[in-house]
Amino acid sequence: MKKAEVGNVIEFKGGLHGIVEKVNENSVIVDLTYMENYRDLELEEKTVVNHKNYKIIKLNVNA
Repeated sequence: MKKAEVGNVIEFKGGLHGIVEKVNENSVIVDLTYMENYRDLELEEKTVVNHKNYKIIKLNVNA
């Protein structure tokens, strides 16, 4: 499995999307404000996702 890099968009937990802000040994820190419906879902701005629990959707959106 390929690990995400900073700037990648990932999908996890049944359809949530976010931009990877930091890559750790076992997980990534993700900014959820990327999603248009972020406010409607009443989620925290950031979350931690284990490398086993996501799929890369887009490569480096910041490039």
